[in-house]
Amino acid sequence: MKEMEERDNVASIEKYLRKTDYIIRKKGREILSDFGITVPQFTALQILINHENMTIGELSQDMALAFSTITDLIDRMEKSELVVRKKDEKDKRVVRVEVLPKGFDILEKVLDKRIDFLFHKLINFSDEDKYNLHIGIKSIYEAMKADSEE
Repeated sequence: MKEMEERDNVASIEKYLRKTDYIIRKKGREILSDFGITVPQFTALQILINHENMTIGELSQDMALAFSTITDLIDRMEKSELVVRKKDEKDKRVVRVEVLPKGFDILEKVLDKRIDFLFHKLINFSDEDKYNLHIGIKSIYEAMKADSEE
């Protein structure tokens, strides 16, 4: 009987994680539209900032999108002055994507808005509840992280 209760509890956790993720993603899309960028552009900015000097091929692999799709994405991001293509200093055949100041600025502002949204949702939580939520979510992330790196 205990195993069935544990499974039901895990099913409930999964359900509320999924519902929370949906709300955060929906709000995130609203925030992105305020800045005139798309979800793939935001994702690309995050990846490019976290992994400097990436090629379009490396970004394509990280985003699990076709090379041609990423090329089109980078074209649009260049027109918006979020990124620029640069020849590799050591091998001129290699083209790297560099994030421009406007890209850094937009990423920071979007993340600030997302944090503000969550901050206001947690305003009535006790410090202890926020800490426990933090530890719980971090623990789930750590347990799952290795699976996503394969």
